[in-house]
Amino acid sequence: MSQASIHPCLECGACCAAYRVDFSVYELQEHGGSVPDGLAVEVNGNTARMRGTDHVPIRCAALVGTVGVRAHCGIYEWRPGPCRELEPGSYGCEKARARHGLAPLASGAT
Repeated sequence: MSQASIHPCLECGACCAAYRVDFSVYELQEHGGSVPDGLAVEVNGNTARMRGTDHVPIRCAALVGTVGVRAHCGIYEWRPGPCRELEPGSYGCEKARARHGLAPLASGAT
């Protein structure tokens, strides 16, 4: 795979080290969802949070690699809704990249 063909989310990881990730407990495996139970903590009866996203420095427990160099979500297929909703190049993506000193994504990078 050439450098130009690598999806930006497979080398960035900035969002995984910038935001708290809260989601419905029904996305956890124990409730019939796909997010591995051991990677989340229950916040209250209805909300779970990805481990590592509730303290500083933020680093999701599912993040593999080094932010901005070569990083990816270790549970990409099973990631929770908020992670699925964050699109490459979106405002949230660019804000996370800026927090880590990364340049904005080039137009058409996705």
